[in-house]
Amino acid sequence: MTNTAETPANEDDDDWEREPDPSDSLRTFGAMVQALREHAGLSRAEFAEIVRFSKHTVESVERGRRMPDEAYVERGEGATGNTGALREGAKHLTRRDPGLAAWFRQWARLEKKAVILGTYECRIVPGLLQSRGYAYTTFANHMPPPSEDQLEAQLNARFNRQQIIRDRPNTEFSFIIEEYVACRRLGGVETTREQLDLLIELSELRNVTVQIMPTETEVHAGLGGPISVMELPEGKRLAYSEGQESGRLISDVKQVAVLHQRYATLRSQARNPLDSVGLLKRIRGAL
Repeated sequence: MTNTAETPANEDDDDWEREPDPSDSLRTFGAMVQALREHAGLSRAEFAEIVRFSKHTVESVERGRRMPDEAYVERGEGATGNTGALREGAKHLTRRDPGLAAWFRQWARLEKKAVILGTYECRIVPGLLQSRGYAYTTFANHMPPPSEDQLEAQLNARFNRQQIIRDRPNTEFSFIIEEYVACRRLGGVETTREQLDLLIELSELRNVTVQIMPTETEVHAGLGGPISVMELPEGKRLAYSEGQESGRLISDVKQVAVLHQRYATLRSQARNPLDSVGLLKRIRGAL
């Protein structure tokens, strides 16, 4: 069984599944929230009900893994006696890798070392392949809505991350995307055209393979959701699973083997790269 440890990780450790190392300010703020909550005689569940966030979110903030929302800070103040300590502490919060979700940062760092990266997506175009307009739309549609500063940080982080495709020409990048994702007009027709043009352009790079999973397929190895797999230079294989407001880097040998097998099967079930690009061009031409 996979162990998702709660202690911070060192990038050089082999404990791949630990949470990314939070900044000192987040860790200090989290400890302060926990101390004030406990002083007020509140359990995490009780505090979560008052601030109107999940118990999981409360725990993530207290462990320094999540940047608290303004509403969280304000309601937390009321729950802990309005001392002003949370408001003041929140002014000095910083975190590593701004714009990247806490649960994704370690995978993003490992991407820069990988020799093979594979991504199956059934929700949106994979982040490494997103155009600016498409990326802006995906972030802007997030609920609760982000601020303009948050949007800018997320966009910058995404485009900095995308550089690995061109900076690492010897890394094999494989992408499998559901056909309906390519057809969805997220952000409008112009945004969709821009996105399809970028997909077609990137698919022409020698180190990039884009495959489309047909909507009418009768067999499908990825019904469990998105899959990301990687292989590092020393041969170590890893996988990543993401859901709503959470993600998990997987190193357990048996689980990783299963996910790599599923991804390999998906590649055989999807349209071949040539047919996939042809389909993308037809979808683009119909807009």
